[in-house]
Amino acid sequence: MDESSGNLIIVSGMSGAGRSSVADVLEDLGWFVVDNLPPMFLTTIVEQIVGTGASPRLAIVVDVRTGMFFDELGSAIQDLRTKGYRPVTLFLEASDDVIVRRQESVRRPHPLQGEGRLLTGIQRERELLGDIRAGADMVIDTSNLNIHQLAAKIVNAFGDEDNAELRATVVSFGFKYGIPVDADVVADMRFIPNPYWQPDLRPMTGQDKPVSDFVLGHPLAQQFLQNYVDVLDTLRTGYLNEGKRFVTVAIGCTGGKHRSVAMAEEIGKRLREKGSPTLVVHRDLGRE
Repeated sequence: MDESSGNLIIVSGMSGAGRSSVADVLEDLGWFVVDNLPPMFLTTIVEQIVGTGASPRLAIVVDVRTGMFFDELGSAIQDLRTKGYRPVTLFLEASDDVIVRRQESVRRPHPLQGEGRLLTGIQRERELLGDIRAGADMVIDTSNLNIHQLAAKIVNAFGDEDNAELRATVVSFGFKYGIPVDADVVADMRFIPNPYWQPDLRPMTGQDKPVSDFVLGHPLAQQFLQNYVDVLDTLRTGYLNEGKRFVTVAIGCTGGKHRSVAMAEEIGKRLREKGSPTLVVHRDLGRE
């Protein structure tokens, strides 16, 4: 049996990173969702639900709540591949401070905390999940995403459009706030003159036409766009050949307000024109 990677998702990731929210969105999209499944049952349930045609699309949430059984996840995924299934592995990530805030807000202990500190449980979980994260097909860092932005990413990745096409997320960001940890490729827009130094443009953002015109109108910006979109098109071909269906393109400038925003919008537009379903996210817009 050779099952397409478009109808089987394994969701894992850090506690507090949004697994339940993602499961809810997938359910709304028509996926059959199984939560908190011990890995030893992974192959069995896939064969029963996908293999028999009981449901065309199956998402399984597997995480450290399964306790000692979680260690079997890697071998369970390999067993699926041996039997001809091609699951997409989605890993949800978040920074320690964000996870701490989220865990405290729901007043629930971390599953690996035991009698120790919350941060100790988080560190143990990161160690346990290291191999799964490294081998994931798609990593989403939810640290700076609200529930609606996370939902938009899931809809973009797993909605009803043709699953054979590479799906892109273009993220604008400010270098002073750090590079997005889920970025596959990163480009630096600080070679373009900064609209910040234009008094009339300073209060605007890259989504405003005067700023966009200023940024995109620079000859180097146009040269970069032409060359970089060609590079991304080359990556698209290679990624698809290697079975990778998701790419996160991070576009940075100093503060994530002007240049990166305008360029991210334009890159997103050009990728859509080439046929890649693309979501544009402005991570640091409004942060200053």
